[in-house]
Amino acid sequence: MNKHVFLYSDNVTLMDEIPLKQTAAEKGLLVMGPDCGTAIINGIGLGFANKVRRGSIGLVAASGTGLQQVTSRIHQFGGGITHALGTGGRDLSEQVGAVTARQGLKMLSRDPDTRVIVLVSKPPSIEVADQLVKASRRAGKPVVVDFIGYQTAVREVDNVYFATSFDEAAELAVKLSGSEPTVEPILDNDRGRFSPSQRYLRGLFSGGTLAYEAMLILQDYLPVVYSNAPLDKEHRLTDSLVSQANTLIDLGEDEFTVGRLHPMLDNDLRLRRLEVEASDPQVAVILLDVVLGYGAHPDPASELAPAIAAARAGAEESGRYLEVVAVVTGTDDDPQDMNTQIEQLERAGARVFTSNDAASRFVGRLVGSLDPEAVQVSQEGWQEVDLRPLNQPLAAINVGLETFTESLIAQDARVIQVDWRPPASGDEKLMAILERMKSK
Repeated sequence: MNKHVFLYSDNVTLMDEIPLKQTAAEKGLLVMGPDCGTAIINGIGLGFANKVRRGSIGLVAASGTGLQQVTSRIHQFGGGITHALGTGGRDLSEQVGAVTARQGLKMLSRDPDTRVIVLVSKPPSIEVADQLVKASRRAGKPVVVDFIGYQTAVREVDNVYFATSFDEAAELAVKLSGSEPTVEPILDNDRGRFSPSQRYLRGLFSGGTLAYEAMLILQDYLPVVYSNAPLDKEHRLTDSLVSQANTLIDLGEDEFTVGRLHPMLDNDLRLRRLEVEASDPQVAVILLDVVLGYGAHPDPASELAPAIAAARAGAEESGRYLEVVAVVTGTDDDPQDMNTQIEQLERAGARVFTSNDAASRFVGRLVGSLDPEAVQVSQEGWQEVDLRPLNQPLAAINVGLETFTESLIAQDARVIQVDWRPPASGDEKLMAILERMKSK
């Protein structure tokens, strides 16, 4: 029939749910359920739903009453709903893999009327949570995540905001719906500047603590970051002079400073490493710090800027695009003159940040978008769900519970009632008897 399905019944096995949702996703259709109690489509409530005003907030929820509580509180806080998609309680299990939740996130991210997305669920598995957060980061608009009862020290990552209660999720969503998104997604044409072979980051840091913070941030975006001073000893480079995959080097470590000046004073080693990394056809982004202040190099950009320009020109001659990101740490009153340092670096083609956090997140999003495995997580080869039915008058075929038909009629929706009851009315003993009779 090629119809979206709102499946209230819970008499569907996990082994039936998985192929059902996979098949629907391949056709660009939603299966909301099984055991889905609530949804709101274009102002019409399905199942158990509250009457809430229309607005600019969309929801994806694996909790029926959780969805009701958040949508009601959004209404009470003065906000409104575009669409609220229930997924069913098992959707975020590791076995199902959040098929409907990821479809819903992608669908609402494409919906021009939805400015903010709210994701509500009981705590999913770590793997599924990671998939959903990655999908949320690709939404291109604010996403409020409330994994009920899940405590996290991180409250905000890029466009993703973590809430710890229904009220907080609702209040935050209403607040965000009145402002513009602060984080733009990495667009396809940004990725298109790179050649197909380019996918890795190389970081060349003089500040050890800056390098450490960058790796802490990058682990939220990239599967592994290798280093001579890694967060996890399993990711230590075999040879600090040879990078692999995504690598960040702390050039201030003792192995590099024995018999030579610290890299905050002497750029020689970093300049040579920059040339090597830039010539690697798999490298897409180089991240480095420029630390100003008393005791540091009197004019670091005078040496780094020509090397950056030469590295980018060499990549261009080889048919590649090289992104160089520089973090300048300093003030207007530093003896190096921070503005002059920034101007030199920007003229060389570097993208300059004064925040290590912002630079690391920009690089993480960009390099993550070049990772085929990361892109696959949010795509899965599924057909995109057609947005047009969302904004058309709702028409439904209700199979079973007549009270749902009555509620749809009360909301002026078109509905056809199909009378049906499950075999033996859900009595397990009678169903077992019927199964034995069928097998004879």
